[in-house]
Amino acid sequence: MSVLSVQSSVVLGHVGNAAAVPVLQRLGIDVWPVATVQYSNHPGYGAWRGRVAEPAEIEALLAGLQARAAFPRCRAVLSGYLGSAATGRVVLAAVSKIKKANPDAIYVLDPVMGDRDEGMYVTDEVRRFLTSDAVPLADVIVPNAFELEVLSARPVATTEDAVAAADGLLDRGPRLVVVTSLRASDGPKDAISVLGVTRDAAWRVTTPLLKCFAKGAGDAFAALFLGHLLAGRRTRTALVRATASIFGVIAKTSEIGASELALVAAQAQLVRPRYRFGAERLR
Repeated sequence: MSVLSVQSSVVLGHVGNAAAVPVLQRLGIDVWPVATVQYSNHPGYGAWRGRVAEPAEIEALLAGLQARAAFPRCRAVLSGYLGSAATGRVVLAAVSKIKKANPDAIYVLDPVMGDRDEGMYVTDEVRRFLTSDAVPLADVIVPNAFELEVLSARPVATTEDAVAAADGLLDRGPRLVVVTSLRASDGPKDAISVLGVTRDAAWRVTTPLLKCFAKGAGDAFAALFLGHLLAGRRTRTALVRATASIFGVIAKTSEIGASELALVAAQAQLVRPRYRFGAERLR
């Protein structure tokens, strides 16, 4: 099976496609990476070199894939950091063509916009595009808790808030919302949760909160979750396995004091996670 992954790429570290590609490949999935930006390092360092890809360039790359009759073999499209709304529109056009060529293909949207610590780091045009255009066409959305607030236009303080906000997104088209980095006021103090919300059920997996300043865990998690979905696992199982794996990667990163996500050092965690966490059914 093959996945088209359209998101940022860096030379140093593991964010965007530099996280998603090795994760999916380690799970045995072929990846077609398209970079929306090519940077020396993620902007969290304060300075970087590189450039943002022009939408026409991305459109040309995708047209080349279509010309090679690749679209019928594509099982999923995964999009992350877009760089511009124009690039987002190119991605949605490709999703439409891929679903026409393969009706079983799914679109997983990681609506990269910001986080609690840094706030928004995309333009308002990108925010509007993700909220109005991308969400209704996605099958699965993987926002962090901050991005869930932005997409739903409602505060998310408790687990109940998060489920209600996810339900609001389900009303707009997707069939599954996976919420990461949820530190709910009604949850354990030194813990963090991941939610999986569908029309019929809501699951929560909670892990200890580890000290780790490396970026890219959300990108790696989205790829892990997608990989398990494509392997035929149900929402609960995919949630449990993806959470266990990313916890193992973060634990290794923290253990060795790495400034970048330790995907290589902890690659065994992607397929044989050391840790185990249960899933609590919320409804």
